[in-house]
Amino acid sequence: MSFDSLFLRAELLSAVAQSGYTQPTAIQAAVIPGVQRGRDVLASAQTGSGKTASFALPILNLFDEAPPLEKNQVQNLILVPTRELAQQVFDQFKHYGQDLRVRCAVVYGGVSINPQLMQLRRGAHVLIATPGRLLDLMSQNAVKYDQFSTLVLDEADRMLDLGFREDLDRICDKLPTQRQNLLFSATFSPSIRDFARTRLRDPLEVDTAPKVGAASSVKHWLHPVDKKLKPELLLEIIEVNSWVQLLVFCKTKRGVDKLVKRLQQQRFKAVGIHGDKSQRQRTEALSTFKRGQADILVATDVAARGLDIEDMPVVVNFDLPRNPEDYVHRIGRTGRAGKTGLAVSLVAADEIEELKGIERLLQKLIERKLVDGFEPDHDLPVSPSIRPARGPKKPKKPKARAAGAHNTDRAPKRDSRRKPSRAGKSSGSSAPSASKPSRRAGSQHGAKAAPKNAAKPRPGSGEKTAAPAKRKTNTNAAAATPRRRTSAVTPPAGARQPRRR
Repeated sequence: MSFDSLFLRAELLSAVAQSGYTQPTAIQAAVIPGVQRGRDVLASAQTGSGKTASFALPILNLFDEAPPLEKNQVQNLILVPTRELAQQVFDQFKHYGQDLRVRCAVVYGGVSINPQLMQLRRGAHVLIATPGRLLDLMSQNAVKYDQFSTLVLDEADRMLDLGFREDLDRICDKLPTQRQNLLFSATFSPSIRDFARTRLRDPLEVDTAPKVGAASSVKHWLHPVDKKLKPELLLEIIEVNSWVQLLVFCKTKRGVDKLVKRLQQQRFKAVGIHGDKSQRQRTEALSTFKRGQADILVATDVAARGLDIEDMPVVVNFDLPRNPEDYVHRIGRTGRAGKTGLAVSLVAADEIEELKGIERLLQKLIERKLVDGFEPDHDLPVSPSIRPARGPKKPKKPKARAAGAHNTDRAPKRDSRRKPSRAGKSSGSSAPSASKPSRRAGSQHGAKAAPKNAAKPRPGSGEKTAAPAKRKTNTNAAAATPRRRTSAVTPPAGARQPRRR
């Protein structure tokens, strides 16, 4: 299939050719015809699959059919979770519509709202926005939807994860009911299904995301290391592998700042981005990295879905993410468009559970590589869900217990508790049951067990024959707790055997 078969206008085909694309990706081939037919769409695709073009091209293709813009009117709305992704989608719309007289606008938080208010006065054919800033603009009557056509929810699963469900509902309730809805998500999670059920009408369902969740062109491995040695190990593998440009992910904002400072002390050109930095600082750092003026970009997960960097060869997970799906979005920056990529993780002892979750999601073990001089003091276990099956050792124990001992033990216990009270009334009825519960203390059992204990103090008068009965009650009382105390105090081998029993 070629782009010509998708009935796109010449201006769009020219822009697509400038991007270097010769044929549509799987998500584009499936979604574009459905959007052009006016269908609602529920689509799942991995990062870097050409998802943005799958909704940008058909929206721009119908540009001539749109009515003239009026003041503050928005005809097409694209909602995204982060500022970086908003800017990325805006840039792609501008690129594809470069030969069209289309008016695009982008709004997000972290910057002054006044320029955005001024921009929206002229209206917008396409508005790319984050939910929070859009609600701020709507509260000031800066956005109107009388000419509205299409709603796009990009990275919808991420927006729900960030707690935007209520904001999305408020926005959708303000939109005209007669509209086209396009929802894109990395996975069809229950929350996505529930949201789609309430907002989409008979959607065309497209699932092009691989089951594993990560591109097959990406190679994974990890280096086990103690947490305190992670910075030194990162410097070591950068120098050994001669990596020219790489993206490093940290779990916290403070971790980003500390690592950037450490790298700069070692004369690396490193920049960092995270949520506490202003939009100007984040844009400047990203531009510096994309121009090649910085070798290392250190970021938190806030940028994992918003970075658009071509030919990223290596992604390093300095810290493993808390959410396994964030691992997939992190490494989605490499191995794009069929190119090979590399994802390297530095894993410490306190990240074992995160590692298990990632390997469970990938359904494969990540290759371990020890680095000389950085051997850790801990071992990384195999994830239980993908551990090879072992021999049937456990079934042997139930068979041994089911041989009759298990059932015969419990039944006499119930009888021995009830029948001593009856024994005082009828001695004849207690005789049969008294032969079974050999572990219970009773007058008849005590008489049988007494000769064993009395064998040691036998020399003496008849008074010593009563002593074993007292010792019998003491040993029975000690069977519950005193034995543990004596075994803890006296370590001879003979005293440990009751504990094992």
